[in-house]
Amino acid sequence: MADRVLSGARRWAQTPIVARIAAIYAAARLVTTGFLALAAALSGPASRYGADAGIADFVLGWDAQWYWLVAVDGYPSELPLTEAGDVAENAWAFMPVYAYAAKIIGLPLGAWGAGALVISLVAGFFACIALYRLLHDRLGSTAALWAVAFFASGPLAALFQVGYAEALFVMMLLFALDAVQRRRYGILYLLIPLMAFTRPGILAFALFLGVHGIARWVRRAREPLAGREIVHIIALGALATVTGFAWQVIAGVVTGDAGSYLATELAWRRAWGMGDGGFVPFQGWIEAAEFWFAQWGMPGWWGFIALAVLVAGVAAALLFAPSVRRLGVDVRLWSASYLLYLLAVFFPQSSTFRLLMPLSPLWGAVVPRSRGYRFAVLLLCLIGQWVWIYHVYALGNTFWQVP
Repeated sequence: MADRVLSGARRWAQTPIVARIAAIYAAARLVTTGFLALAAALSGPASRYGADAGIADFVLGWDAQWYWLVAVDGYPSELPLTEAGDVAENAWAFMPVYAYAAKIIGLPLGAWGAGALVISLVAGFFACIALYRLLHDRLGSTAALWAVAFFASGPLAALFQVGYAEALFVMMLLFALDAVQRRRYGILYLLIPLMAFTRPGILAFALFLGVHGIARWVRRAREPLAGREIVHIIALGALATVTGFAWQVIAGVVTGDAGSYLATELAWRRAWGMGDGGFVPFQGWIEAAEFWFAQWGMPGWWGFIALAVLVAGVAAALLFAPSVRRLGVDVRLWSASYLLYLLAVFFPQSSTFRLLMPLSPLWGAVVPRSRGYRFAVLLLCLIGQWVWIYHVYALGNTFWQVP
């Protein structure tokens, strides 16, 4: 028995790395499919999807409906209004790349949803390859593969099998981070515009490029900084900034209202009773801290303390935690940039977990040294995945069950 286990381990180690990643990803997708099938079976009359729900309904659920609407009807030239006269939820909150790519791929397959599923599945696989490339030099092959397994099986793994743009965006992001880490800046001229029109977040990448450039300048005595690299970093930072604001400009031109995009985003926040005073950076988290603690039956001011502790704790982990530091400067700078971006623009609610997906490089920080503990972390990932799928797909009928 021991000889067979040893022989199997030897054959696994000799298998090409792409094949090993494919095996891990395929196994993870089978598990997720089983979870989605179970969630469909548990969906009842009180569920958002009803008693006759199927996996196809989940693929097209929630935000996938908005991407489908973009692909079918495009964007409104006149903003819809609520009875109170505020801008209502509308398609301008959803970027076009995923929506129209799914439409094109779905044409020979007979349905937009089929195209969306193919994109998410394929993008998830290549995201795993990109994550391995990003972490391999820092962690070694075995630990990087475990990080891929956690990523492919984690609490948000259903996003690889539904009509959301996250998988496509994260795939491009991970390749972009790998390119920066390897100082191969040229590919970013293609990736940055694509990322900018796939989902919000490219402004965080602009910030990352800025602090990356500063870090390279400070360390130029240890790592030479060529003039062409300075030009690339500045030009790419400018490109990310321009494309980061471009969608707001496009929405303003089409609708005739310069504030149409921000008003559209705030429409979702108004559903929580927030955002009536317009967009103010960092206000979302401050308001939410008080709001959620009051919802949980605790004094609202406790929320401000919890928020301060959370921000300080995350900052300390990025600065000092050995498991995070070993991931390298660029992964830590990206993580800090994206978290600061979320802190500035987002109102935390049930979608917060989904919005943390661009922090996937941090899976490398939770790979324990012990094989037993690694399997324990994998089990926790699967438990977390089922809890998420059960609540947002089998149930999905209360305000805190929106993916």
